[in-house]
Amino acid sequence: MTEAADHKAKMQKMQADHRARVAEAGDPGRGLVLVHTGDGKGKSSSAFGVIVRALGWGQSVAVVQFIKGTWITGEKQFFDRLGGVTWATMGEGFTWDTQDRDRDIAAAEAAFARARDFMESGDYDLVVLDEINIALRYDYLDVQTVLDGLKARHDRTGVILTGRDAKPDLMDYADLVTEMTEIKHPYAAGIKAQRGVDF
Repeated sequence: MTEAADHKAKMQKMQADHRARVAEAGDPGRGLVLVHTGDGKGKSSSAFGVIVRALGWGQSVAVVQFIKGTWITGEKQFFDRLGGVTWATMGEGFTWDTQDRDRDIAAAEAAFARARDFMESGDYDLVVLDEINIALRYDYLDVQTVLDGLKARHDRTGVILTGRDAKPDLMDYADLVTEMTEIKHPYAAGIKAQRGVDF
């Protein structure tokens, strides 16, 4: 068998295997839960990419931002100009900025209450809970409370939860978990965050 014929045969088998898997897959009849975690950059960026995909299909989207506060970001400015995304920035800044645990807990609880409203309303195909894993890491929210909220979501609503150090129980519940791994970061070389790349 020639190299070209061997390649064609392998690709035909791969195609047949793929089509068989697709034929066996089913629709769960509910929105999926995705977790973007890990020490690497790109967790929120990936979620914002999924927002673009959802909007491309005419779906409705809401974002609740935990922790980040009033920091001006490119994605928020873009979606404000584009429209079609309900956006709630509920945090008061990075935990080392507020330095007030009770205030941070109150902000996280208020943000999750807003998130539950969005998830349970039936108005959204996708709800992004940006940096919620950080609120969970610092025990500003209880993981069971978050799981209860996810379980109570409307069937049409998928949810993406971002932030490093996702809780194991949350990852067990999720349909998809992606861990971003840092290989190299400019901040380690003394380069400050860049507009349009980092925020």
